[in-house]
Amino acid sequence: MPHSSDAPSPSEDSRQATPEDSIPAGSAPDIPADAPNPADARRRDGPIRPADRLAVALEVLACSGVPTQLLIAPLLVASGLPPPAGAHTLSFVAPLLLLDTALVVAMMVFFTRVRGESLRTVWLGSRPRVREALLGVATIPVVFISVVALLNLLRLLAPGLRNVPVNPMEQMATQGLGDALLFAFVAIVGGGVREELQRAFMLHRFERYLGGPMTGAIVLSIAFGLGHLPQGYDAGVITGALGAFWAVVYLRRRSVLVPMVSHAGFNALEVLSVALLKTP
Repeated sequence: MPHSSDAPSPSEDSRQATPEDSIPAGSAPDIPADAPNPADARRRDGPIRPADRLAVALEVLACSGVPTQLLIAPLLVASGLPPPAGAHTLSFVAPLLLLDTALVVAMMVFFTRVRGESLRTVWLGSRPRVREALLGVATIPVVFISVVALLNLLRLLAPGLRNVPVNPMEQMATQGLGDALLFAFVAIVGGGVREELQRAFMLHRFERYLGGPMTGAIVLSIAFGLGHLPQGYDAGVITGALGAFWAVVYLRRRSVLVPMVSHAGFNALEVLSVALLKTP
């Protein structure tokens, strides 16, 4: 008969194994980058108050670029920069868009942190960064060819949509190589980077507070197209379609890297092609 001291302790024999047993001492379990924020979970537990919806709607409006550009433009004029006289000028558009980018991104960071949300979750997700960027590069020729095809289709089926003979933004790329390179940089930063950060931020807001992600994708795509109407009705239709595409890509992948690289690359390719071909 075994000695009593050799018998296993009841507490040791009956204790259930726990997930913590497999974690080495002194280490912590890996937490995915897109793991839910506890603060967000608490917000979703109860109904969203109308005051919260209104506050979020105002955040979206503030970060849309419209009020910030209306604020920055007169400040640039007051500083001595001549305003454009009936046509867009790169000397005015470049500082306007770059300053607007800095201000809008700062506001989005502020609003996200005030609500206890993760910038990494909203903008980057948990997918491998390099793979997402390469996937964005791979979409650039597809997007470019699709836009050319859609533009020619619209001109064939609905020629009245081409109400602006010369795109005022593209015209700035035909004033020499230096201006084309500067405009390409502005299009990358103020278009590809800023607009995709905006899109992700706003889709995140729509998903949680303003009717759902698809509502956000539809509303933002329409707004994106309307914002480009000064370049022509056809440009408005095409940019609206592009906005919908990049919105869906973000919602599927939960990372801005694919749409950001795709958008920035498309903008750069469009500007440089116009500059090289010397055609609007």
